[in-house]
Amino acid sequence: MAIAYRQQVDDDTEFAIWKIEEEADELYSQLQLNEHEKAYYERLKVGKRNLHWLGTRVLLRKMLRTDEYIDCKVDEHGKPYLVNLPYHISLSHSFDYAAVMISKHPVGIDIEQVKEKVERIAHKFMRNEEMGFINPRDKINQLYVCWCAKEAVYKCYGQKEVSFADNILLEPFEFEGHGWVKARLNKGTISHNYDVGYLQYQDYMVGYVKGVLDEEQTG
Repeated sequence: MAIAYRQQVDDDTEFAIWKIEEEADELYSQLQLNEHEKAYYERLKVGKRNLHWLGTRVLLRKMLRTDEYIDCKVDEHGKPYLVNLPYHISLSHSFDYAAVMISKHPVGIDIEQVKEKVERIAHKFMRNEEMGFINPRDKINQLYVCWCAKEAVYKCYGQKEVSFADNILLEPFEFEGHGWVKARLNKGTISHNYDVGYLQYQDYMVGYVKGVLDEEQTG
């Protein structure tokens, strides 16, 4: 297992992609887990779910540069957080890769393997006006950018009951392999703007975003 890609977004924000090549036992041996985490892991021993769970946490350990126990919990909305460290985190995984983003601000990251099937489900997460700026030449890749961008915004916002189609709107953009997409989350009285980065890595797409702290939010 090794870091396949690492990017410093700004002075206090970075993310990394890790290729999962080890067996579960080798990854497990690199972690210190409490009894609750051990019990949770035992329930995951089906398919690749255990490798993904282990992979994101080993990568988190590497990015934090520590061999000590990391108290990483999940809140009532499913958002992971560090109990005793002053960082916000976001975790993602897809097939052979894990991704982790760390910052002093809320963050969101999503990694997805690019497949043709996204075209069949585009209506579930895209608005008509968003479908209007999709370039037929780059359709699959651009749709994956849209999905990853919306997933990253959802994770950064960190609360449930957000519709990708109804609550997260993307502005038009051209697909270039890597770049930025402007997004807006509207839900009730909440309106947040985001600049979402995207990156094509081999046959995967990555979306990542850094938000602002509550006291910095001005709309």
